[in-house]
Amino acid sequence: MELPQTRVSLGNGIDLDVVDMGPRDGDPLIFLHGFPENHRTWRHQITHFSASGYRCIAPDQRGYRGSSKPQEVSEYTPDKLVGDVFMLADALGVGTFTIVGHDWGGAIAWAVALTGQHARVSRAIIANAPHPAIFPKLLYTDKEQREASQYIRGFRDTANDDLIREGGLGPLLAKEAEWEDSASMEPEERAILLKDWSNPEAAFGMINYYRATPMEVPGMDEPFELPSNFAAPEVPKLTIPTLVMWAMGDTALPPSNLEGMEDQIDPLTLVKIEDCEHFVTWGAPDKVIEAMEQFLSN
Repeated sequence: MELPQTRVSLGNGIDLDVVDMGPRDGDPLIFLHGFPENHRTWRHQITHFSASGYRCIAPDQRGYRGSSKPQEVSEYTPDKLVGDVFMLADALGVGTFTIVGHDWGGAIAWAVALTGQHARVSRAIIANAPHPAIFPKLLYTDKEQREASQYIRGFRDTANDDLIREGGLGPLLAKEAEWEDSASMEPEERAILLKDWSNPEAAFGMINYYRATPMEVPGMDEPFELPSNFAAPEVPKLTIPTLVMWAMGDTALPPSNLEGMEDQIDPLTLVKIEDCEHFVTWGAPDKVIEAMEQFLSN
């Protein structure tokens, strides 16, 4: 099913292709997709909740598909990605909203929730996206997480730029992330992604998310301990109702990311989804919808 999109111009000069479905006076849900996908990450949930009276807003974020794709790494720093979300809400006349995110979209959603809680953001829904106070420590201390994140070092390596220029994102995924198609992805969805990935400008946009973040990813030969100069990110406590859904079969972001989550969020609702890989929104769509429905009805 195609989801209709409109072009939305933000106050910072960025243009986004945006799905805006459901009644305009419905409770707004802003959905953020992750890497290396697009708004269709949330296709099942958007279809369901827009028919249930919610206003479902889902952009193709900067760097993706038909949205603006600035090529400078500096255009993808976290503050700009977060700013896009608030400017999108402003452009659509949305005051307060629930932020919903998966993977990179979840990382942005954490920041949107933390900076906008109580003022603009009423609730947060996060699926398989690491918390900013927990993840940086795991990269140093947890062997499984560090090993799973080594692909980021490859994404940041500018020696791969010619590969991207020649073939888009696909060859880089094969080289650095040993990317394999999920058996649960429909062929038509795979075709959409392959088309998106073939555009070198979009590929650099996607990769720039990794290149612009200040996050450090140590090599596997470095000690598994916090360095003496490690400074934990200063992250306030999240005190809006928050749902965290986690696919427990995620090999990119293992369940160790859940340890200490209750210390960072109150009130927290945690839903573990068994027998599912990283892409939980379409790998287990009914379970995600059920968890969201229960959360949003409280």
